[in-house]
Amino acid sequence: MEILLIRHGESEADKLGVHEGRADFSLTDLGKKQVNRMAKKVQDDFPPQEIWCSTLKRAKETAEELSKFTGAPILYSEDLREYNNGIQAGKTFAEAENIKLPKHLHERIEEGESAIEFRMRIEIMFSKIIHESKSQRIAIVAHGGVITQLIRAFLRLPINQEYWFQTGDTGIHKLEIKDSQRVVHFMNDYNHIEGLNL
Repeated sequence: MEILLIRHGESEADKLGVHEGRADFSLTDLGKKQVNRMAKKVQDDFPPQEIWCSTLKRAKETAEELSKFTGAPILYSEDLREYNNGIQAGKTFAEAENIKLPKHLHERIEEGESAIEFRMRIEIMFSKIIHESKSQRIAIVAHGGVITQLIRAFLRLPINQEYWFQTGDTGIHKLEIKDSQRVVHFMNDYNHIEGLNL
């Protein structure tokens, strides 16, 4: 099975300079252009047979455009939503300066989830996807934090927070599970948005 991990395009939160996480913002005009280019690239180079997607607007809008190009059905899951950053969601960086952040993996941000809970949520979802999907190639459209957790799950990395995987707007990672092997073909490809007004 080939697995494409795809981040959503630029969202309104990026322009407003606020913490996103569970805050539910739509794509910007630039974000829609980024998504259009990504969808064309995926259709031309590695079209999926199905798309799994977060239920947050920025991911849904991204997956819907990809589905238009590829014809692949979309399977939505709340478990693919971004890290639950609780009271931090939607606040400006200045407003969030005094929010107490967790110091340990088991601690939660107020009204949010812990790092362990986030990792376990994505581990469970990843296991469900790879065991329930019958397609040869799938796409998972989600968020930067979720994609980092999916790669950690794929590589069977430890629970700690030492490994982060950068994903730009509409960045694509291509992974493969083949028999007992797990192969990383490429990571964070976003050449398709070169030349846009970034």
